[in-house]
Order: sequence, then C-alpha cells, then structure tokens
Amino acid sequence: MQVGFIGTGSIGTPMAINLNEDYPLIVHDVTREKATALLEKGAKWAASPKELAAQCDVIHTCLPGPKEATQVVLAEDGIIAGAKKGSVYIDHTTNSPELVRDISAKLNEQGVEMLDAPVSGGTEGAQVKQLLLMVGGKETTYEKYKGVLASMGEVIYTGAIGNGMISKITHNCATFCVSVAMMENWSVAIKAGLAPEKIVEVFQRAGIGRNMDVHSRLPNTLFQGKFDPIFALNIAKKDIGLATDLAKSYGVPVRVSELVLQEYLEAINRGWGKYDSSVVLTLQEERSGVKVRLPQK
Repeated sequence: MQVGFIGTGSIGTPMAINLNEDYPLIVHDVTREKATALLEKGAKWAASPKELAAQCDVIHTCLPGPKEATQVVLAEDGIIAGAKKGSVYIDHTTNSPELVRDISAKLNEQGVEMLDAPVSGGTEGAQVKQLLLMVGGKETTYEKYKGVLASMGEVIYTGAIGNGMISKITHNCATFCVSVAMMENWSVAIKAGLAPEKIVEVFQRAGIGRNMDVHSRLPNTLFQGKFDPIFALNIAKKDIGLATDLAKSYGVPVRVSELVLQEYLEAINRGWGKYDSSVVLTLQEERSGVKVRLPQK
C-alpha cells in the first residue's frame, strides 16, 4: 500500500513520520525544506499534489484550513487531477464540513473515496502517537483504512462524511469558550488576593481539571434527561452570583460569566431551582430543537 502525505507542518510532520514507520511514504509541501526530516527518513518527494496522488493508494492531507484544502485538492495540479480510481483521500485539516462534503462528492464521481479525520492532541500528541482522530465517511471505507489511521493515534468513528469535522470544530469552540470563562475567574481571584500558583492548583485538582462534567455529572443528569439534584440549580446560581459580585467589587469585567448568570436566572424563573444545575442546559435544547441524550443501556 503506497501512502502519500501533503502538509508537513508542525503537526503533519510527526504524523507523517509515524506513518512512515509502517508504510512507504511519498510527501509534498509548498516548501520542500519542510519535508527534510521525512526525506531523511526515506520518504520520497512529489513535485505536486497531482503527482503524489497518481502514485498513491492512500492520500493524506494536513493543511492550515479550507482555503489551502480547496487549492490542494481541486486545483489543476491538485489531488483530484491525479487520484486513481479505488484510492482514498483522508483529510486531517480542521476544515469546513460543507467543503468536505463537496470535495467528497467530486472525488466519488471518479471512483475515489474520502474520509475526514481531523485530529486533537497538537504537536505533542502527534509526536507520541496520542492524537485522537475523529473520522467521518462511509463505515466500510473507515473499516478498510482504520489500521492506517491507527498508526498516528486513537481512532473514533463519528458517522457520515463531514462528521469528523463537526466533532472537531464544536469541541474546539467549546474548549476555547471554557478557557475564556476560566481566564475571567482567574483574573478575579488574583486581583482579590489569591496567589496565581494557588488558583492554578485549585483548577487543576477540582472539577474542571478532572473533566468531571463530561465524565461524571452530565452522564447522570443531562445525558439521561434526569435532573434529580446532585448540585442544585439554586446553589449553582448563588455561586455564580458571588463570583460576579466579587468581580464587580474589584472592577474586573467578566462578560462570559455575566451571560451565564443570566442563563441561570432564566432557569430559576422557570421554577427549576431545586433541580440539578445541569437543567440550565435544557434552555439551549429548547432554542436549538435538539436534545443531548445518550441511548439507554
């Protein structure tokens, strides 16, 4: 099985190095020098995406974004111009789900399959094969190539084409939102007199640092649609109010926290105060028309 890899940046290079341990590799990047480490390990060079695709059974890309993916795949010298019938294109770019579905449809017309497989774990995870690869596409295609993907990390199948990208971008957005909220409250704590090293230690050892919401509380409440109080909404609202009051007293703006407080006040006004605090999340379910529930075991 001949494998190709396009995009040898800070994450792509260690991913490709790991692939190169298990499969013969052909590489391409806009700058040949970026592929030096791979070429020194025996990988071959292709002068264009088209040239690479014409030689490969499996074509990987790891690119900066949708603009670059469009160029690499759909340009005159792009993957689509060289890909062989029966080959597969696997995109690790954090990309637009709509673009991925469009590219997949175009490739399918000429007998080429596609998987979208964005990654989580950064350069460090790529270097030690501890990436999480979130894969979308036909399940039969996934089953055929999951061994190739496993050369780079842990693999999870997410469903139809584009679902890998949906998984990645929604997870990242939520992560960044949480980071802003944490920064707001770190700044309040430090301005109120807490040493930075202590607030970091608390956050690392308390619920957020251990991901208790996703691993413990929400599976027993929201994900089941059961809101018997584990941490009552009234109490949670009180805690948020205390934190935002503290911020005001020190003149620290906390826009995300104030927005969350308004959510909790709306839920309190619904008469939900004695339920578990996760009931506040059902406000978004109402607005979106989507329920977040796990299958009953």
